[in-house]
Amino acid sequence: MALVASPLGRAGPLCSSILDLQVAEHGGEARVITVGGEINALIAPEFAAFVTAQVAAVPLVVVDLQKVRFLGFAGLSVLVEANELATREGRRLRLVCHSRMVNRALDVAGLREQFSLSDTVSAALNNSP
Repeated sequence: MALVASPLGRAGPLCSSILDLQVAEHGGEARVITVGGEINALIAPEFAAFVTAQVAAVPLVVVDLQKVRFLGFAGLSVLVEANELATREGRRLRLVCHSRMVNRALDVAGLREQFSLSDTVSAALNNSP
């Protein structure tokens, strides 16, 4: 596992006062994005650029949402668009969302069935629920 450079030209974690993004490469074929903080309309463009760059780079992207404190509609839209991009490109996007808050957002929006969901990062990397 190694930190990779962000698509915005900064190495390692991409942080703001609202959002913390880190990406780690797993065997050259997968990357895990660890997300912490809030994904709202203000931060959605930065989040979208980051996730899209990872989806374009490797066959499997796992988005670990365990440390997300708020997931608004704009953040959900970013995840839907990234999932659609992955599908079109023959790639895979998996979400790790054992968090009550993230699960509630997915349920309220009726989006749970659109994603491949796992309880842990290792399960997502191994294609297990």
